[in-house]
Amino acid sequence: MLLLLSGASGAGKTSVRESISGAVGDAIEAVELRHLGAVPANPDIAWRQRMTERAVARAAELAAQQRHLLLAGDPVAPGEVLAAPSAPSVDIAVCLLDVSAQVQRDRLRRRGDPESLLPQHVAFADWLRRHAAHPRHMPHVLADGGWADMRWSRLNQMSTDDWQITVIDSSPLSPADTSRLVLQWIRDAVSGRAPVFRRATE
Repeated sequence: MLLLLSGASGAGKTSVRESISGAVGDAIEAVELRHLGAVPANPDIAWRQRMTERAVARAAELAAQQRHLLLAGDPVAPGEVLAAPSAPSVDIAVCLLDVSAQVQRDRLRRRGDPESLLPQHVAFADWLRRHAAHPRHMPHVLADGGWADMRWSRLNQMSTDDWQITVIDSSPLSPADTSRLVLQWIRDAVSGRAPVFRRATE
């Protein structure tokens, strides 16, 4: 299974992955995109989508060993994983780690992000929130400038009933509580108690 912890910058994805790495054990390999290939000087959306395909392919490899892949740390959107060329070969579960605009700004300021970029980060968080509710919300956000091999038609075939994504609002939570809820989501997804996009069957 591929477990995607999605979210905008400042949501806490990397912190969660680092926090729960010991708790998930050997059954789950936890990565960011940079672990799957060299990061170019100016990583763009096409690079992100190519690396997302590598993550999906890696999850398929691990599935043969009865293991799972947790992708957490990059602002990968649910639609990018579901539209990756290898997506039909693996089960996929998605959790959006959401964050309010004010909390997001505060976190990004504390870590030294440029003030001029904060509106873009906040806007992307809002888009992710809407995308988590509907697979075809403003699809150009992902498709424009994206990797040519992506299969966006898969999103067009999904109804909102099919589009089931877990959402955790990290805004009022401590890092420890956020990590605890994400760890519970992982356990629920692996055991079938949380929504999962099942692999294609012949």
